[in-house]
Order: sequence, then C-alpha cells, then structure tokens
Amino acid sequence: MSSDEPQQQGAEGPKGWAPREPVDPPADPPAETPAANAGTAADPPEGAAAAPDADGNGNGKKGKKKRPKRKGWRRIFPTWRMVLGGFILLILLCVGGFAAGYMIVDIPPANAGAIAQSNVYLYADGSQLARDGEVNRESVPLSQIPKDVQHAALAAEDRDFYSESAVDPKAMIRAAWNTVTGKGKQSGSTITQQFVKNYYLGQEQTVTRKAKEFFISIKLDREVSKDDILAGYLNTSYFGRNAYGVQAAAQAYFGKDVKKLDTAEGAYLATLLNSPNAYDVATHPENKQRAMGRWSYVLDGMVKEGWLSPADRAKTKFPKPKEAKGASSLSGQRGYLVDAVADYLTANDIVDEDTLDKGGYRITTTLQKDRQDAFKTAVDDQVMSKIDKGARKVDRNVRAGGASIDPETGKVVAMYGGIDYTKQYVNNATRRDYQVGSTFKPFVFTSAVENGSVTQDGRTITPNTIYDGTNKRPVQGWDGGTYAPENEDDVDYGNITVSTATDKSVNSVYAQMAVDVGSDKVKDTAVALGVPANTPDLTASPSIALGPSTASVLDMTEAYATLANHGKHPTYTMVEKVTKDGQEVELPEQKTAQAVSREAADTTTSILQSVVDGGTGTAAQAAGRPAAGKTGTAEEDKAAWFAGYTPELATVVSVMGQNPDTGAHTPLYGALGQPRINGGAYPAQIWAQFTKDALQGEPVRDFDLELEDGADVPQAPDPSGTEQDPATGGAVTGGDDTQGQDAGQTQGQDQGQTQGQDAGQTQGQDQGQTQGQDQGQTQGPTTDGGATADGGTTADGGTTADPGATQGGQTDGSTADGGTTEDPGALGGLTEGSAARRKGEGNPASYY
Repeated sequence: MSSDEPQQQGAEGPKGWAPREPVDPPADPPAETPAANAGTAADPPEGAAAAPDADGNGNGKKGKKKRPKRKGWRRIFPTWRMVLGGFILLILLCVGGFAAGYMIVDIPPANAGAIAQSNVYLYADGSQLARDGEVNRESVPLSQIPKDVQHAALAAEDRDFYSESAVDPKAMIRAAWNTVTGKGKQSGSTITQQFVKNYYLGQEQTVTRKAKEFFISIKLDREVSKDDILAGYLNTSYFGRNAYGVQAAAQAYFGKDVKKLDTAEGAYLATLLNSPNAYDVATHPENKQRAMGRWSYVLDGMVKEGWLSPADRAKTKFPKPKEAKGASSLSGQRGYLVDAVADYLTANDIVDEDTLDKGGYRITTTLQKDRQDAFKTAVDDQVMSKIDKGARKVDRNVRAGGASIDPETGKVVAMYGGIDYTKQYVNNATRRDYQVGSTFKPFVFTSAVENGSVTQDGRTITPNTIYDGTNKRPVQGWDGGTYAPENEDDVDYGNITVSTATDKSVNSVYAQMAVDVGSDKVKDTAVALGVPANTPDLTASPSIALGPSTASVLDMTEAYATLANHGKHPTYTMVEKVTKDGQEVELPEQKTAQAVSREAADTTTSILQSVVDGGTGTAAQAAGRPAAGKTGTAEEDKAAWFAGYTPELATVVSVMGQNPDTGAHTPLYGALGQPRINGGAYPAQIWAQFTKDALQGEPVRDFDLELEDGADVPQAPDPSGTEQDPATGGAVTGGDDTQGQDAGQTQGQDQGQTQGQDAGQTQGQDQGQTQGQDQGQTQGPTTDGGATADGGTTADGGTTADPGATQGGQTDGSTADGGTTEDPGALGGLTEGSAARRKGEGNPASYY
C-alpha cells in the first residue's frame, strides 16, 4: 500500500513511515488531486533502500567532480574557450560594423576644390593666352590623355589598378599603424582611394577620413567604371607649380597640352605624383638624381607590365621641364583680353555669367598672338616710352586703347586695353565714356550717299559738292533752334567741297550735312555700320556729326571695318571655339549683312583716302600701304583718335586722359611734352606702326572701289546769288567769298596757299577775294590743277595766270591749320583739328 508519508530511517534501516517536515503551506491548500497522492519518480518503492550517491551519503543525487582551480601564472592567460569566443565576437563586430558603415556612409557630392577649374583662353593658333580663376585646373576626358601617360601613372601609383578591388586592406592597416605609432603619415591607398580623397573628401590624414575613404571607395568601385575613376584621378591630382590635373601640369612643365606629351614627359609627370615639389628639377636641381631614380622606376614598371618595350625604354631620355614661373595671372594685356572675351560670351548668350565663373571652359579666341604683340609694341614705342611722370605731372594721366578687326570675317585679331590690367583695371578698348569726335563724320557722308540725300538747294551730296564752311554758320533747315558750331580756331573756310571739308574736318559743313541727310537717318546708318544703338549721347540732332557720342574703340573699329568691307557687316566675334569637358559649346551663327550699299561705303573710302594722302591723317602713310582714315578729338582734348583701314585690316586707336586717383577725364594739354595731343599725331603713329607690322609679309592690296554716280564730277555751289564768269564760264558766288568752279581753276587758301582739286580744280578761301583773282580779277587756268604757293608756284608744277593773286590771301585772323572748334554752347567746346601744322607750335604732334 502506498502512503504520502515518508518512510522513517534509522541507523539500522527503515523503521516505517513518518510524517514530512512541516512546510509553510499556503493559507488555503489546494484540493487534493490524484497526482498529489501518487508517489514521485524519485521516491523508491516501498521497502527498498535508497542508493548511495557519489559521496556515499545515500541521498539519491548524482554528484559532479569539481575542476581544480587555476593557480599561479596560469591565471593571467585566457582559456581556449575565451579566445575562441572573443574571436567569434570580433568577427561579428567587424561584419556588423562593415554592414553599418556601408549603409551609413554615402557617396557625397564632390568637394568644391575638386571641381573648381580655370577657364582657359587661347590665341587663335592654340597657344595659351591666359587662365582665370584661382585654381589652375582644366579637366580633360581620358580619351585625350595618351595611353603612355595613363600607363606611367599606373606604373607609379597602382600597377594592379584594373585587376584589384577598390581597397587594399593590408596597405591600409600598415599605413594606419604607422600613422598611429608615429612612424610617419602614409597613404597606402589604391588609385580609387586617392581619387576619393581628392574628389570627395580632403587631404587630412585621420582615421575618420580613412574610414570614409574605405567605404566610399568600395561603393564607387561598384558604381563607376575603372576608366572613369582613372580619369578623375588624373584630373584631380596635384603635380606642383599650382597645377591640378594632368592637363594643367602638361602646360606648367612642358608648355603643351597633355595629348602632345611623349612617354618620357608622361613618366616625369607620374614621378611628380609622389612628391611634386621635391621632384621639380627646375626649382630643386639638387634633387635631380632622386627624380631620375623615381622616373626610372616608373619606366621600368611600364616595361614589367608590358606597356613599354625594352627597346623603347632604352631610347627614352630624361626630359627637361621648362623654367618655373609664378602662378598664371591676368597681368599685362591678358586681363583686358579675358574680360573682353568673357563679355562677348555673356552678351551673346553663349554662356551665362554664373556658369562661366564656375570654370572649366576652354575658349579659343580670334586674337592672333603676333598681331597682339605688335599692337603692344606700337603703343610702347610711340607713347609709353615717351612718358616722363617726373618731369610732367600730366603724363600720369595718359591712357591708350586700340582694336583691330579683319573686315572680311569680322574677327577681332588684336586689342590693346591699357598699360597693365593690374594697374589700370578698365579696358580702354571697350569703355564707352569718351567722345569719338570727328571720327564720326564719315558716317554722315555714308548716310548721305546711302539715302541719295541732297543739299538744301537740291544738289546731290557727293565728294565734290560745295558747302559753306564759314565759321559759326547757323545750320539751315533745322527746326530745333539755332545751331551754329565753331570751326577749330574759328577759321572761316568759305565755300569748300565735301572732300576738302573732310580733310580739314570742318564742323560747319558736317553739321549742315547732318541736317540735309536727316540726323535720324545718320543715326540709323551708324547703327547699321556697327555702332551700338544704345551708345550714350548718340542723339538725332545736327551735333551728331561732330561726335559727342561715346562709342568704344571696339565699336568704332567694327563700324570702320564695315566701310572697309564695301558696306558688308559681318557680326564681329572674338571667339572661334568653346568647349567644356571635351564637349563643344554651340556658338551663334555668323551672319553678314549689307549694312549700306557698296557705292556708299566705297565713296566714303575715297574721301578718307584723301585724309591720309593730304589731310589730317598723313602720319598714317608710314604704314606703307593704301589707307583710308579719319582723325578725331574729344571735348577739351580729353581724347584723340585715329580710325582707319587698309583693304585687309581695320584699326582704331585712341589716346585718352584720365586722373589715376579720381578717375576723372582730363585734358591732355602738355602731355608727352607736346602742347596738345591730336588724332593725327600719336594715335595715327601707333596705327601706322601696328598696321605695318601686322601686315608684314603680306602682299600690298589697293582698294577696289565702286563710287556713286557723279562722285568724280565737280559741282557748282548753290545757284542762288551766283553769276556766270564771262571769262572762264565758271560760276562765281557773291557775298563774302566767291569761287570759280572751272576744272582748270585754282583756289587760293590760307596764307596764299592754293590747293589742287579734282581734274585740276582748286579752291580759293581768302575772305573778300574771288578764287584765283586779285581784287575781282579772274584767275587763269593751271596746267595740272596744282596748288599754288606764295609767288604763284604750284605744288604739282602748275602755274597761275596771276602769281600775285594768292599772296597774303589769308585775312580776318584765319590760321594756317584750318582747325575747327564746335560751339561751346551746343556741345561744350568739342574740337577738331586740321591738316597743317599749328602756327607757332613747330612740331608734328600738333596735327589733327
């Protein structure tokens, strides 16, 4: 029978059952269940003795043998179980850390320094003009980097680049250990890691940067091709001499584009990757042996990898880098040219300003280096060499600007902006704040021919049309008020042809012509030729003829180039080609328009030839070529101009006065040791020297002109008030001045000098005297229309019937130079000079 009471046990064995030791029962013991009355598995059967345990106590529990405790030195070493567990834990942590790092670290945007580039400006022949920006970098696609240059970089830095993974853990651990233990900062990076450092991160040697570099490199290697990584590496690495990227390095060390490098040069640039400054043998010749050793290591690596044959290796000689220079700057003319080209790009919507400022553009200009150098030399020889700031304070105010355009193409081939961009920031060739003066007058005549204009009395305007050149003569037909411009030095010219009025730049004639044509039409013609419509002070009024507008030197060059091109106006350009990252940027289509008729342009050219041949622009003859041109002077002699052209080249030069401290425009009286600076002096001299040098070696071309009808036919003046001369059949005007118009007549001029005109006709200017007459007597014919001088001799061998008729012909204060001065009340005293030397000044610089 079973019982729930435990069996008693004494020393001699079991003695029956006895109650259990009391246990704190629950307050309300649960109801008995059948299981509660059943015996447990541990309970022995009734009457059986308990089995003794391992300790012999017979309590029925299985005993465990205790591990002896570790004593002594053994206690300091972990057990194998601890080592294994720690290793497994470490593996788990590394895997978890790698996974977390890979997920957390993203490929960031490129750092600003990595993508910052210079814009590279090139001359038309491809040679470098300048770079802008602070970072000397120009990225090029891998296709433009020769294979030998690529292989040289790989041989120097990472020969297994194309076959290895993105990272080299062993090298990284070694470099990190050396950095931590103070053995020196080392890279230990693959090309991929170096590219990540250059392009995405920075150059600091820290564990944090290394960790980021590790994860970004792995991601990048999975997402970007090896070629793209290599291209990025070669375009972001530093090569010394402020050159970032292999293209900038090729220019800095060898003066050529990377695509033109040979194997030896490419290996040298690869050598620089290890230590750019130390291996620059031009600046550190003491390191040449070390540099050559590294260079040989690169070439030997190329041979080992099968990229270079042993024979070619044996023939390769160590290259000689060019002398090091300071960082590329915009000093001298470069800054002016860069600004002008940048303005052209933005003004023509080729590239917006913000995008251009970010850099990376390669801009081939139309500028020709030899002509650019010739322009600078001409200015230096004719003007800058004569400046003496110590002796003449006014000399510090002298400025110069110039531009030259190929008339047939509209390409700007040369430009002079100032003495130095870092000293005089404003480009004198593009500024629009100086009056153009009488260089504007040819546009009035061009407009007259283009529009078939006639004088107030109905005569067609041609080079031989007679106008009244009386000083302060009020213009006729103008309803905007009285306008009576002064001629230079208040000279009265009387009746004078348009051609002679152009030679002598007579204000009263051209103001009247502007009214005859219509000042609005004159403005339209100027704009069609190339003067910007928004040019300051380009107003439709009689004064427009005297040039109060402030077009730039470049604007005027464009307009004169149109005249030289027979009235055809090609859109001027300063850019041949623009690329960005190897991709060509679209440029505006170059269009040529017939701005004015050929007859209008060519007839203008014919009278401008006369200005050079015998008018105010004779200094231009030193170019040694057929030339046409016009002088001009701004108000108060603050600027002097010469605008001219040959069939091949149109060039405009201006010498200006500006206070370097205040920026105010200043007169040039006394500058360069001359009483005054006129367009026929220094500007024309610069023009002549530049034109001669720029066209050296080219065949001489003459103008091929098609003139307007009647351009070579002498005309009579206004029929009103005239009478027929019974002796000669010429028309003689009454009033203060009378003039014979026969083809064989000569005309007395200032101080008794007479001047030959078309078909032997010359014109008389003595006040109160008739042409070729003495007190009312008519003049006999000349043999060839030569200009008579004192005593009746003629310049061309002609003789006068009355040798005394022209002596002492100048009256009423007229001077020999025949210059003109505009009415100060109308235009503030805008002046224009003359052909003859100014009386009493005695130097050739006093010509207009």
